[in-house]
Amino acid sequence: MEQISPLGTHCILELYGCSPDLLNDALFVREAIEEASRQGLSTLLKLTSHQFYPQGVTAVGLLAESHLSIHTWPEFGYAAVDIFTCGEDAKPRQACEYLQERFEAREHSLLTLPRGAGASERTAACTAEPAAESRLCRAPT
Repeated sequence: MEQISPLGTHCILELYGCSPDLLNDALFVREAIEEASRQGLSTLLKLTSHQFYPQGVTAVGLLAESHLSIHTWPEFGYAAVDIFTCGEDAKPRQACEYLQERFEAREHSLLTLPRGAGASERTAACTAEPAAESRLCRAPT
């Protein structure tokens, strides 16, 4: 049986036991995204962030390959990281390893999901039968 390659990789990284000071530093979080994109062999197109008060940071990097986001809860020593990349060149797991070290996480959890496996076959089926009603082929009207 032929193996179907995914279109991309989605990494969901949970970082626990991080320094609250690092997690509440918007510049640190932004710089972490910049370097994580380099470590993951991705192209950072745009970076935006927001400092919450009294604490917490959300930062999102738009990648040519998709996105990288970090949301922090300094009061819990926790950061939620989401990295999605498409193509064969990007290495999102390397970016996750870098972020785990950069945030000095005492514990972490990483879930890696292949995304879009079989999409080309489903698209071909939708094109071949355009009148067919399928949730995989078209959004509800």
